[in-house]
Amino acid sequence: KLEFSEIESQMEKDRLDVTLPGLSMRPSTGKRHPLSMTMEKAVDIFVNLGYDTVTDCKDSPEIESDYYCFEALNCPKDHPARDMQDTFYLTQDMGKLLRTHTSAVQIRQLAKRTPPLRIVAPGRVYRKDDIDATHSMIFHQVEILALEERGNLNLGHLKGTVEHFLKEMFGPDIQVRFRGSYFPFTEPSMEVDVFFRGKWLEVLGCGMVDPNVIEMAGLDPTKISGFAAGFGVERFAMVIHGISDIREFYKNDKRFLDQFPHFYDEGLVSMHKGQVVHDQSDTKSESESKS
Repeated sequence: KLEFSEIESQMEKDRLDVTLPGLSMRPSTGKRHPLSMTMEKAVDIFVNLGYDTVTDCKDSPEIESDYYCFEALNCPKDHPARDMQDTFYLTQDMGKLLRTHTSAVQIRQLAKRTPPLRIVAPGRVYRKDDIDATHSMIFHQVEILALEERGNLNLGHLKGTVEHFLKEMFGPDIQVRFRGSYFPFTEPSMEVDVFFRGKWLEVLGCGMVDPNVIEMAGLDPTKISGFAAGFGVERFAMVIHGISDIREFYKNDKRFLDQFPHFYDEGLVSMHKGQVVHDQSDTKSESESKS
């Protein structure tokens, strides 16, 4: 009788709840977010070209003034370009707002530094967009600015810089197309398309810095000139990885995030070619399970 009770006690201690979820063979270490990897790759390309990164909260604030976000960028209060950007204003006098683009960083840098300069400014921006498969109220941008003594930089330098950047991002075999466009802070301005995976896709905007912007920064536009360019990080990530819905980036769904490499330079070439990228941990787990 005593032996039977000991056996029952031992069985109770050793009982296994078979309804609990099993342990995965893959270690759950998490993955880098595709937006972070895309932004890092873009910034690294420009850093390798000699650009300085501007990310400090004092130099790149997300709560911005009307002056830095619009007026100093050749967009006075009655400028029609303001109708193109629905803005989250934080004060009744509309003096404070959530920045609609990272171009404001360029003006802040011009107030602190003198040309020659080259900067790349990644960051989060906000607009009153209706949320759907291609629009979000919160997204990310990367912008560049290059200024030197007038005559040192021209449209050819801008096109060469943009083409180099796009081929580093999308692969050396892409075609690049420039189209005339309009932005209040550049003149002339261009939209840029790439022929990628069988179709033309609009990917960024650029142009020579408008003399009014240089003058508003306290510089002499007869002595200083340069170019600027900018693009949306979500747009690039969607094109590169074939993602059809921008909302997937913000769901924090592990099944979605597990599809991407740990870092932007791991397997990116294979992704461009449409090949499946296998994580090293997957291979290790499979070999361990077979053994």
